[in-house]
Amino acid sequence: MQAVLWLYAAIAFGPILLVVLGSLRPTNEILQNPIALPTSFDLSNYVRAWESASLGTYFINSVFITICSVALCVSVSVAAAFVITRRRFRGRAFLAAFFIAGLMVPAKLGLLPIYYMFQAGGLIDTHLGLILLYAASGIPFTMFVLMGFMRGLPVELEEAARLDGAHDGRIFVSIMLPLVRPALAVVTIFQFAPTWNDFFYPLILLRDTDKYTIPVGLTRFFGEYSADRGTLFAGLIIALLPLALVFAFASKQIMSGLTAGISK
Repeated sequence: MQAVLWLYAAIAFGPILLVVLGSLRPTNEILQNPIALPTSFDLSNYVRAWESASLGTYFINSVFITICSVALCVSVSVAAAFVITRRRFRGRAFLAAFFIAGLMVPAKLGLLPIYYMFQAGGLIDTHLGLILLYAASGIPFTMFVLMGFMRGLPVELEEAARLDGAHDGRIFVSIMLPLVRPALAVVTIFQFAPTWNDFFYPLILLRDTDKYTIPVGLTRFFGEYSADRGTLFAGLIIALLPLALVFAFASKQIMSGLTAGISK
């Protein structure tokens, strides 16, 4: 079994390794021997991709949009999940079903109404429009995960905190948020990846090339630098690096969140 897993890892990471090595080599060396090791540690391809090809601008745009939309989505969802699952009030079942119903309708089917709504609100060709769209489209899944996680937390924790004089805000910040940290890590990653990689909405809603995100900017980059393989590989690594870092640093929290329900 371990041999199969190592073989799969080699097949999966082999192309990525070739791209990393290619990004450190000039184009003429790549054409002569595509799979050779770099003769020197050369970062000029990255400098060219970042500055000359405007990937730096696209990268910063993607970082800003992704972080803001994920933060807004998770903040709204965790607060709403706390109220719906830990408080009793009339209509909370309907409210929970209303949020979860968003999972049944693909957001891209509503592109035309979304476009007209954004046009009326002056949100076309703005980063704010994309942030609001990504946050809203991510709330149903995030709510689904967080509500399921919060329902499994013991009520005795809240009761003990109330006996000590804690109010709802203190219970939420000091007790609930630390306990749902693994679930927060899971939903953050699951929202970060599709938001960072999304090509569809920026292509439709953005007009100014200086506001493009990495996926849309890479289409122009591929057209202009298709013959410069080293710079092309460097651009791909720049686009891939944030996702790789996020998954690497949050992998432990992700596994904790995915397996948290097993012991309950």
